[in-house]
Amino acid sequence: MSITITNIRNALSTNDDNTEFELEIEHPEYGWIPYALNSHDTDNTINNSDLITLIGTNFTRITQSEKDEREGNTLRADRNVLLKTEVDALLNNPLRWAELTTEQQNAWTQYRTDLLNVPQQSGFPNTVTWPTKPE
Repeated sequence: MSITITNIRNALSTNDDNTEFELEIEHPEYGWIPYALNSHDTDNTINNSDLITLIGTNFTRITQSEKDEREGNTLRADRNVLLKTEVDALLNNPLRWAELTTEQQNAWTQYRTDLLNVPQQSGFPNTVTWPTKPE
């Protein structure tokens, strides 16, 4: 089943070829909703070629600075998930922490510090080396 979209707004090109966009589409059932149009989309419910035609030249292009800011925010969010699920659950549990050797505690403390320092890495957000989780 294919859905026909006849109205779009706020199109933002997210790549240099102007073939990938973030935009809003007026969905016939849900009204205005956000939509990401990219070449990796295998869902044919909405015809992306038709959307490209609707967009035409009516879009704004994202700057490299904006791309870097978005990528940085995504990487910080990923880092925060690791801190919460892997590190803080251990460091904030006195019983589990006490079961670790001093060497293990030092490794986990360093891992936490390294995660916190990811945004300070040279090349961030385009080049990131994730620290290795202790065993």
